Amino acid sequence: MKTVIQRVTRASVVADGVLTGSIGKGFMILFGAAEGDTEKECDRLADKISRLRIFEDSEGKTNLAIDDVGGDILVVSQFTLLADCRKGNRPSFIKSGPPEEAERLYEYFSQALGQRIKGKVENGVFGADMKVSLENDGPFTIVLECVDGNIL
Repeated sequence: MKTVIQRVTRASVVADGVLTGSIGKGFMILFGAAEGDTEKECDRLADKISRLRIFEDSEGKTNLAIDDVGGDILVVSQFTLLADCRKGNRPSFIKSGPPEEAERLYEYFSQALGQRIKGKVENGVFGADMKVSLENDGPFTIVLECVDGNIL
């Protein structure tokens, strides 16, 4: 399971011309489930992300977590995070989870985040062609991967 977490001042996602999620200050998270991933990886990532101290305090140090700043989260599914580009020029997505299981884990991950933060958690539409807009704050971007329950 892989996530890309971006600290944002605002983010939104549109699917099929319809706004499906919009937040102000917080995290915009791209989420990809790999074959063999389970709720265990979702829970570990949700725990880590909810406590991740990447917002600045009054002294400009990254000491604050999302709840400390009243932030929200926008989660967008993105199986292309699991791309394998080692051979040739065309990415392979063979390590991506089966769509039905990946969608279930995407929904589980979003709910797990919602149980761990005070703010709202909004979503894109799994499997849809989406247009994502965001204003990256910093920019500040972190990639977290969870393999066999271990954060990498």
